[in-house]
Amino acid sequence: MVGMRGAYGGGGGGYSNGNESRPLEGGGAAAAEAAPMTTEIAGMEVHKVAPPPPRSTLSKMKARVKETFFPDDPFRGFKGQPLGTQWLMAVKYLFPILDWVPGYSFSLFKSDLIAGLTIASLAIPQGISYAKLASLPPIIGLYSSFVPPMVYAVLGSSRDLAVGPVSIASLVMGSMLRDAVSPSAEPLLFLQLAFTSTFFAGLVQASLGILRLGFIIDFLSKATLVGFMAGAAIIVSLQQLKALLGIVHFTTEMGIVPVMASVFHHTKEWSWQTILMGVCFLVFLLAARHVSLRWPKLFWVSACAPLASVIISTLLVFLFKAQNHGISIIGQLKCGLNRPSWDKLLFDSTYLGLTMKTGLITGILSLTEGIAVGRTFASLKDYQVDGNKEMMAIGLMNVVGSCTSCYVTTGAFSRSAVNHNAGCKTAMSNVVMALTVMVTLLFLMPLFVYTPNVVLGAIIIAAVIGLIDLPAVYQIWKMDKMDFLVCVCAFAGVIFISVQEGLAIAVGLSVFRVLMQITRPKMMIQGKIKGIDIYRDLYQYKEAQRVPGILILAIEAPINFANSNYLNERIKRWIEEENSMQNKQTELHFVILDLSAVPAIDTSGIAFLTDIKKTIEKRGLELVLVNPTGEVMEKIQRANEAQHQFRSDCLYLTTEEAVASLSTLAKMTKP
Repeated sequence: MVGMRGAYGGGGGGYSNGNESRPLEGGGAAAAEAAPMTTEIAGMEVHKVAPPPPRSTLSKMKARVKETFFPDDPFRGFKGQPLGTQWLMAVKYLFPILDWVPGYSFSLFKSDLIAGLTIASLAIPQGISYAKLASLPPIIGLYSSFVPPMVYAVLGSSRDLAVGPVSIASLVMGSMLRDAVSPSAEPLLFLQLAFTSTFFAGLVQASLGILRLGFIIDFLSKATLVGFMAGAAIIVSLQQLKALLGIVHFTTEMGIVPVMASVFHHTKEWSWQTILMGVCFLVFLLAARHVSLRWPKLFWVSACAPLASVIISTLLVFLFKAQNHGISIIGQLKCGLNRPSWDKLLFDSTYLGLTMKTGLITGILSLTEGIAVGRTFASLKDYQVDGNKEMMAIGLMNVVGSCTSCYVTTGAFSRSAVNHNAGCKTAMSNVVMALTVMVTLLFLMPLFVYTPNVVLGAIIIAAVIGLIDLPAVYQIWKMDKMDFLVCVCAFAGVIFISVQEGLAIAVGLSVFRVLMQITRPKMMIQGKIKGIDIYRDLYQYKEAQRVPGILILAIEAPINFANSNYLNERIKRWIEEENSMQNKQTELHFVILDLSAVPAIDTSGIAFLTDIKKTIEKRGLELVLVNPTGEVMEKIQRANEAQHQFRSDCLYLTTEEAVASLSTLAKMTKP
């Protein structure tokens, strides 16, 4: 079979198939334009592979940048509008509040008022609890439930997102900062580092939105987040054993081993009064959560349970003087609104690396949670949430928050679920919640003096237990074992090493998997489905049959420098295996490479096609390419201008046409 095409024309001539002559030099654009779009082989029309319309390098770069950074084309509505209208649309784009405020009505306000008061009843105890989780003064949690929601109401595009501190970001910030500074020994420095970390978190979040780099957070896969959240929920719950058992001397480490060691090494500090109160209120909170999950219309039961727990436990401590019987309390909290904290931002080189790292990790985590929650509830109400706009809103509210005594905030799932179920209509529910917190800060802070820490611990446990999503873990196991491994590694890394290391391990495994998919792309041998002219994977379709004398291969990935060597070796091995399987009557003559699923190719990929073509020809075979996509065809055409490796008769639009044409040639060469 050596030189089959040469026998039928070779070089720059053509070969006759009994119908008409086909050109062989499909190198330049002129040849492509001069060549007819179709020919006929054995009565069947054979279509030419057309190169894409010529475009300048600048237009290609512009299209690529637009597709990468502006896939949603947010400014498409600006086209054809007068300049004044465009300015008004730009202002509304930056401040979504201007979209809904002009049409706001009293009926909408009634719904938002009920929702805002409901989530405030949840936000107040959670704000205090999460601040303690981050080793910050409780008042900081309430500050963080006042200013950021107001900022988000102006800049955010979600109607359901309820803004405030969240458990995961609180846990991560507290654990990372405690590694460098003790919150009890140096409380002011610890507070400065928390505000500075929040500033950097907001800066990262806003930058991702402004620069349209939201795809970076996609590296946190669902499997990674499910495992991480479950591990973090367990670590958060174990940390609350200090409050639930009344232990005074407790480890500052986060792993499950040192935490449990600390619990059992200090059994003498256990307080039965604290344990009794903690267990009772934890059972109450979990029962309220169960009721709301079982009967969704009773969502207000779990929403009001934390505040009810705080009120009841505070009254019990006050009436029975429980603080004198081993139950620790919050203590005096100052009244007043947020104090300016821009003068507390610390950019000293000693701690700059720590605050930037903490800000980056907490910023990405809180951003991922906020956007995921916003999109979830937007899909339920059938409206759109602009991810990049949300990044800017969350980032700017954290930058402002860092200057007003707040730490990292985002949209919390539990609060947003309550907000959604309570019937919120717009972001005004966040304003109502913030004003309720403001009233609390101004007038009600003395009422929290006797609030026991054990109840705050119970509130945290009840809140984070919902982060353990066992059905999602089971679904991941059923769907993809590699994703399950990533999930398990994230979980194990968090509970046995640390929160940040566990997250890093999971992200590393996810990225490694993506790299493996890139460097070891999917390839398959195709066969003809019996009775129809369709070619599919031999492994997947048992009725698919090999075509005698022709090896049909399909690549389902971009061809680039990372996988070209693998593809080269894999194709050679398949050819050897095919030759060993064929008998003399069905000797292998042609190799068809289906490029329909190859969206892109680089210089190394073109070199791979050239090399494999030469290798195949040395074996007395011939390589044929099927349906190269626009970018691939364009680069093949450019390669032809220099080397003339891929003639037009080596390119086919469909596998069916290629097989028919090559089968005809094979018959014509038989003696």
